[in-house]
Amino acid sequence: MTDLSWHAATAQRGRFLGDALKGRGLTPEMPPEDRLRVIDTLVPLLEGVYCHLPQKRAGYAADPVQALRLLRQRCIEMTDGEFHLAVTGIVTGLRDAHTRYVGPSGLRGKVAVLPFLVESYGPDEAPRFIVSKVAKTADVGDSGFAEGVELVSWNFVPMTRAVDVYSVRETGGRRDARRARALETMTLRSLDYGPPPDEHRVNVEFLAGRRRGELCLPWRVVDIPAATLSNDPQVALKAAWNPAAESVRKAKTLMFAPGAWDAQRLVAAGGRTVAATASAEQGSRRKAPRRTASGEAAPAAGDVLATSLPDVLLARTVQTRLGRLGYLRIWSFDVDDHEAFVTELSRLLQELPADRLIVDLRANPGGLIWAAERSLQLFTDETILPSRFSLLATPLTQAMSQSAFNRLELDAWVESLTDAVSTGEVYSQPIPLTDPQWCQDVGRKYPGAAVLVVDPNTYSSGDLFAAGWADHGIGPLVCVGQATGAGGANVWGDLQLNEALAGTPYEFDPLPDGIHFTMAIRRAIRSGRSDGIPIEDLGIRGIPYALTRRDLLEGNTDLLNFCARALRDWS
Repeated sequence: MTDLSWHAATAQRGRFLGDALKGRGLTPEMPPEDRLRVIDTLVPLLEGVYCHLPQKRAGYAADPVQALRLLRQRCIEMTDGEFHLAVTGIVTGLRDAHTRYVGPSGLRGKVAVLPFLVESYGPDEAPRFIVSKVAKTADVGDSGFAEGVELVSWNFVPMTRAVDVYSVRETGGRRDARRARALETMTLRSLDYGPPPDEHRVNVEFLAGRRRGELCLPWRVVDIPAATLSNDPQVALKAAWNPAAESVRKAKTLMFAPGAWDAQRLVAAGGRTVAATASAEQGSRRKAPRRTASGEAAPAAGDVLATSLPDVLLARTVQTRLGRLGYLRIWSFDVDDHEAFVTELSRLLQELPADRLIVDLRANPGGLIWAAERSLQLFTDETILPSRFSLLATPLTQAMSQSAFNRLELDAWVESLTDAVSTGEVYSQPIPLTDPQWCQDVGRKYPGAAVLVVDPNTYSSGDLFAAGWADHGIGPLVCVGQATGAGGANVWGDLQLNEALAGTPYEFDPLPDGIHFTMAIRRAIRSGRSDGIPIEDLGIRGIPYALTRRDLLEGNTDLLNFCARALRDWS
């Protein structure tokens, strides 16, 4: 592990959770009228705008609207903590990471962290849990706690059971998706979208070879810029992402890739693009150079290409048993400028080996829909048909679409919403959010074969990218787990909804200070070969793959070899 910069080391240490909780100050008790206002705002919006309500009622036998109405009858007698926990539980019960309730907190823009990362390998029915990364600042003494140790228990609860307990409180329409998110939140939790850990310290029992050890580590709180929608309102209204997962992704970079963290700070400050070089050992093993799509010599295995977007893109070559391949990691689609994203992605693709490529979308929490769907054209000659989105057909969405304020955003849905409301249809006509012409304005940039890798933490715009990949036959799709995370919607925040409903009979007053929510507004359905199939709760399936211990500790060695074979068989 490379030495930490002063900035990264200081940021990693953060503050002890107990100190952070003491220092956040007391949040004033909400008056009864504010609690009623929260419920009276959420009920009509869930009933009239929340695009997955019919599906969630049918799939989970749950009715959040009725649950909130019942809560209204007793919320006055509750404490603030009980009230916010009750509302959070009702909303989380929808199993939808797009739709979140955010109570008041003095810990905005912060993530609670433990200085290690837990990952699982093996089959879903018998997983094993190991520590895959340990932060350089972790104080483990001579306990033997290090990368590769196997976790046996968590706070004295057997590890498998502990993960299942955590998963009950997580979003996700499938068990494997909830478990994947639970595993992540065991050591990293966004305090923007959830409460802090109940315990201030975690006791873990582990196996280091045949030696059994035990360690107690404190939760710390680090400063991570809050995941926010773009300042451009037209871009913000095209978001499809999990903001809590985006905050956690950035915290992972700080804790376990401090060099990349510093590089991102340099770019954000107006510095030059990031450049990386191969190790001396890799350089000594170079053979005759392969050619890139641009005709230049391909970088040696391990070389990381310079990029102006180090926070969201990583491109390099990898060595497999079937030779050298290009490797592209798309960490996120959380960008403000889709043109700059597609341009930079095009450039990187032309500098990688031109014959075979692995596109890794694991743990991508989503972002700007335009960036995700426009990128598909770079890998294929097929005409890309973007996913389509529909609104729940209610008098509320009808009024919202007819408002002059929303004509630019919702005019395309006005006629079908009017017809659907009058005939009892559940949804409006599905219409793309990405202009189909934009999906063919650049054309193919990578000439070779490509394989896509996803997992249950590939979410939202990541789901859309995976759906487009599969539905246009771009290449094989390898799935770690059962399917992608299954986030099938365009998400808006309370501020966007407040503006969209202004001047209609359904306008609402701003929420009490510190209270916010996000909500799935437009429901996504697939195009192409899977035309009409929803993404929510289903996700995108592919060739199943179970991670191995070598994957977690040796740079995805077995996964990369599996992908190389998938490309060979596809051809």
